[in-house]
Amino acid sequence: MKRRRRRSGLRPLFVVVLLTLGALAGVLSAGWGPKLGLDLEGGFSVSLQPINETNDESLDQAIEVIRSRVDALGVAEPEITRQGSTIEVSLPGVTDRERARELVGQTAELRFRPVLSSIPGSIDDLLDETTSTTAPTPADDSTTTTTEADVTGQSAGSGAVLYQDDPTTASTSDTTDTTAADTTTTTAPALTGFEITPREDDDPDAQVTLAEVDDDGEVVSTYQLGPAGATGKIVSTASAQLSQAGEWSVALEIRGGDGIAEFNAMASECFSRQATCPSGQLAIVLDSVVVSAPTIQQPSFERDQIQISGSFTESEAKDLALVLRYGSLPVALEVQQTREVSATLGSDSLRAGLISGIVGLTLVAIFMVAYYRLLGLVAISSLSLSGAMLWSIICWLGESRGLALTLAGITGIVVSIGIAMDSNVVFYEHFKEDVARGRSVRGAVSGSFDSAYSTIVKADVASLIGAGLLYLLTVGPVRGFALFLGLSTVLDLIASYWFMRPLVIRIATSERFKDRPGLLGLAVAKEVGP
Repeated sequence: MKRRRRRSGLRPLFVVVLLTLGALAGVLSAGWGPKLGLDLEGGFSVSLQPINETNDESLDQAIEVIRSRVDALGVAEPEITRQGSTIEVSLPGVTDRERARELVGQTAELRFRPVLSSIPGSIDDLLDETTSTTAPTPADDSTTTTTEADVTGQSAGSGAVLYQDDPTTASTSDTTDTTAADTTTTTAPALTGFEITPREDDDPDAQVTLAEVDDDGEVVSTYQLGPAGATGKIVSTASAQLSQAGEWSVALEIRGGDGIAEFNAMASECFSRQATCPSGQLAIVLDSVVVSAPTIQQPSFERDQIQISGSFTESEAKDLALVLRYGSLPVALEVQQTREVSATLGSDSLRAGLISGIVGLTLVAIFMVAYYRLLGLVAISSLSLSGAMLWSIICWLGESRGLALTLAGITGIVVSIGIAMDSNVVFYEHFKEDVARGRSVRGAVSGSFDSAYSTIVKADVASLIGAGLLYLLTVGPVRGFALFLGLSTVLDLIASYWFMRPLVIRIATSERFKDRPGLLGLAVAKEVGP
């Protein structure tokens, strides 16, 4: 029965080892590696300053616009922070730096464009879903029926007294007579012109095709849009409101004079569905992205009596109101400073960090083996297990979430080596003290770990609190240091309990080391006379 219990005590160890090896094998087989930050991979950073005085809301909206532009560049883990009125943008691994510099510093403009036609999702999604075929028919009376997607009059976006949130999809059929036998015809929908217009080609005076995207960046609808009828300068203010029925809406106020005249001119064209606005929708576009596409429900409005209502959540209503307010006062940014980091400098920093980590790890390993003998090897194995888990997590987060490893992050990992070794030292010293007081090796190992693990948890929780505060209250590289330090600390708790504990207990209770405590770095208590 004792042997069976000891074996069952190793099951958590085997599970942790197998899960770690499986995760590591999966990451390596997928070819994933850690994404490197600006200070390791190279890149450049830009400091942007508003030309005129602006408010906090406009600066926050400008940061969101810059973030969406950077995401379109495919930059891994960009750092976009605000220090007072200055916006700091750090872009690691950017190849086309001139284009990136132009994008982040360009002023975003809110535009109102009439919707010519629309499709749900993207053109690629619709082409994948829309095909129609017909079976062969006799030669003397053969017909081929094709189904064509109707790309006009589709409604997407939020609803309103200004428009109603009611997406619709329609189709029309066209039947033609043929004389050929055994024919099969596949006809794609008439989607010419639904290729997305590049941001740099978004001319306010030209017809364009732009997309509406959700919070995850997925295309919700694609719109063919006419020339802009007005810009965000006609907007006076906008605010989210909660009705008595519990529905969120946006109250939009237009400036008087030319502002409301321009808006009503667009509303009249859309309401009467003229050739310039056949769908009846008016798209609100910010930085080449359709924010919303209202269907106009009356030919004219009072400047302060425009309400956008529909199936809004609170956050959606507030976001739309923020976009409209931002359009009334777009932030014009100018480049104050540009700093470039070469890939060579980044590789030198990475090499220096790796060398320091390897040297520190080697010195720690030598000390642990020299002082704790076989238990020192257990400590090194536990640290290796934590390192494998950390590597797998870093690679996965880099691939799925764009997490970048910076020099500050490497510093946090190096510091965590000391935390991990400290956990082993606390356990081993409790173990040594219990044996020195006269307890047997078998009797001391379990009780000493219970006592030591309480201390380990308290020390690691203190480290986690510090790492958490650093992550929440700081920006830039310090957050990377805090993140990797906290992650390594959590993995140390897992490795200590599920790997180090069962392995040390197994070794200490083995018959092979019963009479050889010196191999475990233990000193047996001396006999004392009466």
